[in-house]
Amino acid sequence: MTTPILVTGAAGFIGHATAHRLLDRGETVIGVDIVNDYYDPALKDARLATFDGCDGFRFHRMDIADAEGMARLVRDNGVTRAVHLAAQAGVRYSITNPFAYERSNLAGHLAVMEACRHQPGFEHLVYASSSSVYGDRPMGGQGFSEDEPSIAPVSLYAATKRACELMSQSYATLYGFPQTGLRFFTVYGPWGRPDMAYFSFTDRIMAGAPIEVYGEGRMARDFTYIDDIVDGILGALDHPPAPGEHRVLNIGDSHPVPLMEMIATLERAIGRQAVKIMRPMQPGDVTATYADVSKLQALTGYAPRVRLAEGLARFAAWYRDYYRL
Repeated sequence: MTTPILVTGAAGFIGHATAHRLLDRGETVIGVDIVNDYYDPALKDARLATFDGCDGFRFHRMDIADAEGMARLVRDNGVTRAVHLAAQAGVRYSITNPFAYERSNLAGHLAVMEACRHQPGFEHLVYASSSSVYGDRPMGGQGFSEDEPSIAPVSLYAATKRACELMSQSYATLYGFPQTGLRFFTVYGPWGRPDMAYFSFTDRIMAGAPIEVYGEGRMARDFTYIDDIVDGILGALDHPPAPGEHRVLNIGDSHPVPLMEMIATLERAIGRQAVKIMRPMQPGDVTATYADVSKLQALTGYAPRVRLAEGLARFAAWYRDYYRL
């Protein structure tokens, strides 16, 4: 049996998909998740149910901010590689529930790093950051580059993700274990998060309710299909940096799509028109995201393959099946 890989956030959207891909290639996976009620826990439980019968998967329901528990889990299972995806997500939620981000994103990240740095022979920690660290800067003809300063976050969520990057830089320097932070750009697809626009729009369109379009439809996002994201995660995991090195890499589709175009594509995928109510930009939102993925591509050969129309069609098919429509 292979040395197990720790996947935090295993009941979450990206963690669930990553754990399955690792199992598919013969790895042993230890999944961790607190399964909170930020969104419907039934969806998280349904994701976890897809691991039933997977001999290489073991699940622990626990809080990643439990430093002693995380250290014990890593030590007792001989973990030498970890994909840390557990976090409190959501830009808007951070406006009203800031302390959830302190515990999950800051204390949780610290607990995971502490567990890893005390583990003899630890090889590589890959963790989730976010495109939100770039702030709301004008989008020109080039994508957001990792070399740009990330010093003006417009939400607490973004600030905690940037803080995690700085914490990882300090730990890599102090304790010499390799780390890779991945700045995710708007991930979508089957088993996705209900708080994401494409999912919540589908809920409302299928219910015959109007959708609220923020930023008056002038925003754009670098929508990235879940399978392409997992390609990048595993590629990064398999190419660790040198001991003591910490790196940050963008992971996205590198094709920003205007919000109104996404809505039109979604309407075609589900076969219904949306009634749209235009709203101004909400606090914490950014105008556009656009990933320059040249560094990840050079390192791993990363090349997103699923275009938005195909990805949303796959999501719509999953949605109808999951909700028995």
